[in-house]
Amino acid sequence: MDRMTAPLKPRQAAKRQAILAAAGRLFMAEGLSGTSMDAVAREADVSKATLYAHIASKDALFGAVVTERCDAMAREAVALAGHGTSLREGLARFGAATLRFLVSPGTLAIYRIVMAEGPRAPGIAATFYEAGPMAGRRALAAWLADEQRRGRLDPTVDADVAAVDFAGLLRGDVWLRAGLGLGVPDDAALRAAAEHAAAVFCRAYGTVQAARTA
Repeated sequence: MDRMTAPLKPRQAAKRQAILAAAGRLFMAEGLSGTSMDAVAREADVSKATLYAHIASKDALFGAVVTERCDAMAREAVALAGHGTSLREGLARFGAATLRFLVSPGTLAIYRIVMAEGPRAPGIAATFYEAGPMAGRRALAAWLADEQRRGRLDPTVDADVAAVDFAGLLRGDVWLRAGLGLGVPDDAALRAAAEHAAAVFCRAYGTVQAARTA
């Protein structure tokens, strides 16, 4: 498990960040099975004792790397979406930020690790699912619930279910092609895909006014 639950002092935080950055580089280069805790300690320039004082196992370290990246993405996407515009525009902003993250080399590398090693290590797949896709959906569901309180989303809709549906609309062909190594679209294409997903979502779940602007 991740040992750090209390707020960290600046020096501890810097060491933890060095550990996570080193682990991320090694996981992407060597995979999960090819990365040892010894190698992470060397890469981060910390002692093994320091490493284990922060994070108790390689599985927990992988989860911490995924959590850090996905939490940062979710915060950015929610901030970009805001609540000062229409439901459609907010979703398009959230979606474009999310797609940029999903098709980035680092995210695709981590996803491929899970797909390759998950069958042999089910705990890794569960950790990734909770720290990655579920974290993003929770952030989106919270944002949608706020939009619902503002009268922009159908009040009968379950925000958690709606978040799952938008995530499905968003991935589409863009994410599939990137995952298969068939090319990563430019920002304009990612924005267009996000706008399309937002428009379809608003027709299904928006209020009458939101659906008309979609």
